Amino acid sequence: QVQLVESGGGLVQPGGSLGLSCAASGFAFSNYAMSWYRQAPGKERELVASISIGGGYTNYADSVKGRFTISRDNAKNTVYLQMNSLKADDTAVYYCSARGEGKRYWGQGTQVTVSS
Repeated sequence: QVQLVESGGGLVQPGGSLGLSCAASGFAFSNYAMSWYRQAPGKERELVASISIGGGYTNYADSVKGRFTISRDNAKNTVYLQMNSLKADDTAVYYCSARGEGKRYWGQGTQVTVSS
């Protein structure tokens, strides 16, 4: 059974930091590119960051460049998103996604709220 389980969300003040994790199981994690998406209330889901199979290539939305860092540990079947200098506009549900072998999988999401 394929599972992507996000964790690490919560409430943080503007300017603060949070680290998200996504633990994968049930598929060959090291054969899949991994991404983080987010969806704010009333808005479409948007790509935040992605990382290649080996971790050597990363891509970021302009809105998070220089503040967020995506990484992965293929030995632990886990992808991470370190979020620094958080803003109110970063408030959203964050989803982990895996893409490869002609398939795409999604996690259930974790809420990130940036508010004073």
